[in-house]
Amino acid sequence: MDTQMNQKNSTKTVVAFGASCSTSSINKTFAVYAASQLPDVEVVELDLNAFEMPIYSQDRENESGIPKLALDFLEQIGAADGVIISLAEHNGSYSAAFKNILDWASRAREKMDVWQNKPMLLMATSPGGRGGATVHGAAKGLFPHFAAKIAGEMILPGYFDNFDVKTGITNPNLKSEFEKNLTLFQSALSALGIE
Repeated sequence: MDTQMNQKNSTKTVVAFGASCSTSSINKTFAVYAASQLPDVEVVELDLNAFEMPIYSQDRENESGIPKLALDFLEQIGAADGVIISLAEHNGSYSAAFKNILDWASRAREKMDVWQNKPMLLMATSPGGRGGATVHGAAKGLFPHFAAKIAGEMILPGYFDNFDVKTGITNPNLKSEFEKNLTLFQSALSALGIE
């Protein structure tokens, strides 16, 4: 009985999402796939369309305060043990939908700690040969300032050439890199609560 309770208590919750509002987002597919490769993890899939808010402006914040949806997003992050995000790259930067959520969420917490010190697997993919490397690099530099603990990272170039929705990453070298970083993220999750 104690063993069963310990196993139940050791189950981690991971939020997984693609930083895009596309209903056919390859980044959401990639993030959810990554989460599905973790054993004994409860996966919560987020859809950015559920957090559609007015475009951030200081005037709007002064007039109306922080939208409830921004607080809901932060609550989802806070309730999880870890975060898996795959970034869509729009003209070399974040998608407008994701940037707006980030802008509002960063204003809702005094320390701007959007990611709340959760271990993060930071990924990006695109159909092109760089796989979203530009936006991934921007996030890698910025997210730690928003209290992300980046435990693993992965850029998947040529999504449609290197990924199959049934079997996952098909390129052996990229698969090996992915597995290495997934293990780093899993280790960070497993270490939570251990002093």
